[in-house]
Amino acid sequence: MRAVIQRVNAASVSVDGRLVSSVGKGLLVLLGINREDTEAEAKKLAAKIAGLRIFCDDRDKMFFSVKDVGGQILLISNFTLYGSVRHGYRPEFIRSAGAAAARPLYDFMLKELDNYVPTKGGVFGGDMKVCADNDGPVTIIIDTDELK
Repeated sequence: MRAVIQRVNAASVSVDGRLVSSVGKGLLVLLGINREDTEAEAKKLAAKIAGLRIFCDDRDKMFFSVKDVGGQILLISNFTLYGSVRHGYRPEFIRSAGAAAARPLYDFMLKELDNYVPTKGGVFGGDMKVCADNDGPVTIIIDTDELK
């Protein structure tokens, strides 16, 4: 799994002009699922995301997690995170999991994150419009291959 995590003041997702989900202070997480990913990796990634200390204390030092600050998470599925441009300019998505494998892992990840902090999702496979009021900006990328 690959996650792009952004610290936000607020974030929202809409489909067909209709607001689907929104959060206040917290994290916007774009999640890519690899063909070889498992629930075990999702559990590790959820714990890592929830525990990331990227919110500042009164001395402007990153010290607090999303849970510590009473924040929320907006989780958005994003198969393009496994796009490769190794051979040209048009991305190939060979490593991205297909919908049949990715959807259950995305749903599992929603529940895992919600065990730590309130978590909302987008529309799996939908043409989503994501808005974020980035805080910082602070952006962290986590790949579960690097956590092994």
